[in-house]
Amino acid sequence: MTDPNNMSHHLRFPTLTGITTAIVLALTLPAKALEVEILPKTPQQGDTISVIVDLQDKTIPPQVTANEIDYPVFSTNGKYRAFIPTSPLNVPGKIALRVTGDNRTSNMGVWLKNKAFPVQRIWLSGNASRPATQLELNRVREFKELVTPQKFWQGAFVRPNASRVSTGFGLRRYYNNVFANDYYHKGVDYAGGYGSPVVAPAAGMIRLVGKESEGFHVHGNIVGIDHGQGVVSVFMHLQDINVTEGKMIKAGEKIGTIGSTGASTGPHLHWGLYVNQVAVDPVPWRFGAIE
Repeated sequence: MTDPNNMSHHLRFPTLTGITTAIVLALTLPAKALEVEILPKTPQQGDTISVIVDLQDKTIPPQVTANEIDYPVFSTNGKYRAFIPTSPLNVPGKIALRVTGDNRTSNMGVWLKNKAFPVQRIWLSGNASRPATQLELNRVREFKELVTPQKFWQGAFVRPNASRVSTGFGLRRYYNNVFANDYYHKGVDYAGGYGSPVVAPAAGMIRLVGKESEGFHVHGNIVGIDHGQGVVSVFMHLQDINVTEGKMIKAGEKIGTIGSTGASTGPHLHWGLYVNQVAVDPVPWRFGAIE
C-alpha cells in the first residue's frame, strides 16, 4: 500500500523553464504593426483619403490623426475607416498620419501630390454680387458640420444632372478682377437649362432647405443631403425644390430643378460634396465606390 506521506517523492512536477522562456520571448519580440491601408495609394489635392484599419480587438475603435487633427472613425466591413479630406489649398507633400489601436501606435507619412487647377475670371453685378447673409452662413455651416453615425450611401455616386459640366472642381478665380486667395471652386457645375431635373447622387436625409427669398442671397435656392458619417452634398442655385427637411431620399430621386438663383450668372447646378467640413472633388466618388 502506498504511503500518502511519501507520494511527493515519486511525483514529477512540470518545469517552469519552458513557460519562463516563452514569456521572455513574448516580451522581447517587437509588437506587431497595425494593419493600415491608405486609399488612394497616390492621393492628390482634392482627393478623399480613406484610412482603413484592421484591429485584433474589434470592440475598441482606433484613433486616426492627420497633421494633428483627429478624424471620426467608423466600423465598416469588419474593419475601421476614417476619411481625411484634402483640397487645392492643401500644400503638397507629407501628411503626418498617426493611428492608435490595439495598445499600439503607428506613425507614417502620406504623400499628397500636386494637381494643376485652372484659373477663371468672373464678373458679378446686381443681385449676384450681394454679400451672404448671416442666416445662410449659419445654416450652411451647421449643415456641413453634421457627422451622422449612420452610413446612408451605397457604392458609387450617380450624376446629379445629365447636362455637360461647365466648371470643374478646384478652379481658382478672380472676382471682379481681384484674385481670391483662399478660394477654390468647391464643387462641379452642370450647365443645364431652366427646369432641368436635379437628382440625389446618393441616398441620404434632406437636412437643409433654403430659399433665396428667405435670405440665401449667395447660395440661392439650396438643398443639402446628409449621406452620413461626415459626408454631405449641397445643391445650389435651384429653381424648384421638390423635397422637405427630414425626408429620406434614394440615389437618383428628384430633389429639384436647375435655376439661376443667388450668386449666379446663368442657369446651372452647383453640386458640392463635403467630407468632414472640407469641399472635396466629387468626381472620384462618382467613378468608384468610396465606402
